[in-house]
Amino acid sequence: MKNQVIADIFREIAEMLEIKDENVFRIRAYERAARNIESMPEDIELFIKENRVKDLPGIGNDLEAKIKEIVATGGLKYLDELKKDVPQGIIDMLNIPGVGPKTAKLLHEKLGIVDIVMLERMAHAGKIKVLPGMREKTEENILRGLEILKRGRDRMDIKTASDIAFSFVGRLKKLKEVRKIDTAGSLRRMKDTVRDIDILVSSEQPEKVMDALTSSPDIKEVLAKGPTKASIITKDGTQVDVRVVEPASYGAALLYFTGSKAHNIKLRQLAIKKDLKLSEYGIFRKKKAIAGKTEKEMYDTLGLDYIAPELREDRGEIEAAEKKRLPMLVELKDIKGDLHAHSTWSDGGSSIEEVVLKARRLGYEYIAITDHSQGLKIAGGLSDKELDIKKQEIYRLRKKYSDIKILFGAEVDVDSDGNLDYPDDILREMDIVIAAIHIGFKQSPEKITRRLTKACQNKHVDIIAHPTGRLWGAREPYELDFEEIFKVASDTSTALEINSFPQRLDLNDIYSRMARDAGVLIAVNTDAHLAEQLELMRFGVATARRGWLEKKDILNTLSFGRLTQKLGIDW
Repeated sequence: MKNQVIADIFREIAEMLEIKDENVFRIRAYERAARNIESMPEDIELFIKENRVKDLPGIGNDLEAKIKEIVATGGLKYLDELKKDVPQGIIDMLNIPGVGPKTAKLLHEKLGIVDIVMLERMAHAGKIKVLPGMREKTEENILRGLEILKRGRDRMDIKTASDIAFSFVGRLKKLKEVRKIDTAGSLRRMKDTVRDIDILVSSEQPEKVMDALTSSPDIKEVLAKGPTKASIITKDGTQVDVRVVEPASYGAALLYFTGSKAHNIKLRQLAIKKDLKLSEYGIFRKKKAIAGKTEKEMYDTLGLDYIAPELREDRGEIEAAEKKRLPMLVELKDIKGDLHAHSTWSDGGSSIEEVVLKARRLGYEYIAITDHSQGLKIAGGLSDKELDIKKQEIYRLRKKYSDIKILFGAEVDVDSDGNLDYPDDILREMDIVIAAIHIGFKQSPEKITRRLTKACQNKHVDIIAHPTGRLWGAREPYELDFEEIFKVASDTSTALEINSFPQRLDLNDIYSRMARDAGVLIAVNTDAHLAEQLELMRFGVATARRGWLEKKDILNTLSFGRLTQKLGIDW
């Protein structure tokens, strides 16, 4: 898929234009196009083949031509021309989370910084905080951003990994020699970030699988190739490892290569206690193989219930499987609706009707349209008058689409003191209110905790969105007193969100499980800014599963009738 390549190029163009002090509307057009394209579940090349590129929000003739050029050549001459006038030092600094175009330009011009290494030295030496407009906090943020950059270079988000794996699995699956094929490793366990991609194949003719893999047009380099395993580097720098095993040991190999390492060690220890030997080839009693074809067979032989891949992190799952106390994990089909979605009324790229139509295609009972509140000007937040007009549009669409319930709501900003962006008389008119922090990320843990608990205590607030503010590769989660947050959320019956957007996945699996144990209800939402992004729900559900959550733990598994009772919606 070329979606991410296009999005990255458009985002670079926006940065170059900002450095050059170009028209802000041009800059926002590229940023919006980048955001919309990178989160599309469909391959952009399908839109090109079907001549539907201009059907995408915000794409006109100019951007269509640029998209086609990127897909055809892998690059864009317009970006190359823009970069000619921008020093490389500035471009390098733009990779650092928290360093924007204007800051990078200032650092280059005033300190002569030519690369990231020099920037780090300058920051440690205290040279940045003395610049006009800079502060000691800015210097600290740059150093923190450099650390995030170093950690993030070796990993990719779960959606990027899934898209790459889907491409390779789809290609190999077409081979008649392939009997079974699965992803393995951290991708199969659905961790939020992935280092490289593991694929396992069952075949009695492994050489043909290896030949097909290493002749793929997406490959930049073949690191290793043997009769049953190969490692390659894709053109975008991702490592893909493929192993081929015989059908008789496929289950054992899938269990072994899925991991985690800690989970596998516990299984081996359990096997030893039973006088058995466990390996990637099967379970053996002395020299006789007694299990190996399927993972279920492997677990059965060890006296365990089958453990879903998402749980295999040595967090008590083996002990629970021994006692037959594993959770009945939530599934994607259990989700009845999405309670956090944006439209063109604020910073979304799809109209309310387009979002509703997509929700209907997904089989949802309900969809909540929750555009930003008035204080978030950068996201086109709505004034009280605009809210009234939006509400009328929703009422009109309710009559047009009677088979899905369209909820009127908002993602309401929580200010630095914990106050909500709309007064109570406006909030009480909404079906659903989602409170969220968008400013003041660097406040103390005590102050951010107070802001969120105060929001929970507002009787109109139903959900706290992306509670830790995490943006993978760009912003670390802020520190919170989770014990206090969970207590207040439980006492006030306020749900906490698992935001399904791949760069967020916030709450994460650890905190989701802690919230459940504290009696807090979880809402799994997409925070969709484009109708197609409603399909990102699967990543939030995967995070919920990693957090041991069941259907009963999740707000939006409720039928619409039960949801209205739970939230006190007057319908």
